[in-house]
Amino acid sequence: MPTALDIRPADPASAPVKPLLEAHLKHTSTTSSPEACHALDLDALKAPEIHFFAAYDNDIAVGCGALKDLGQGQMEVKSVHVAASARGRGIARALMLRLHAFAAQSGARTLFLETGSDQLPAFDAARALYERLGYTYCAPFGDYTAHPESAFMRYVCAG
Repeated sequence: MPTALDIRPADPASAPVKPLLEAHLKHTSTTSSPEACHALDLDALKAPEIHFFAAYDNDIAVGCGALKDLGQGQMEVKSVHVAASARGRGIARALMLRLHAFAAQSGARTLFLETGSDQLPAFDAARALYERLGYTYCAPFGDYTAHPESAFMRYVCAG
């Protein structure tokens, strides 16, 4: 009998989640040039402005994602990753929807993200998901600068 996916706040340093973060960092560092790699390491994910979530299937962490509070009603989506063995099941979409709900409950009006551009085919599925969820392409935000391997996206929260 299949179980429901449980997406909840989590400690990024916890034993079930740490392998996901290691896989995420490996993926981003091997597909992006160093100046276009903006993945947060474990220490950065433990900062007070970060809200970290993990998706569990039978208490096995199969995905993760985070929000960084940028202030003034803005948040940035960070560290969205699904275990290779769990892909194709809608987990990334469910994680994103959970992040959207948390952002809206927190009073955020706008979400931003940086991901790999169309020069990096490894990020095609991620960009397609973000587009389906209503994200639109935008200029670099915050401290980011334009880079050919980076795509910047924006989502306006409902309400």
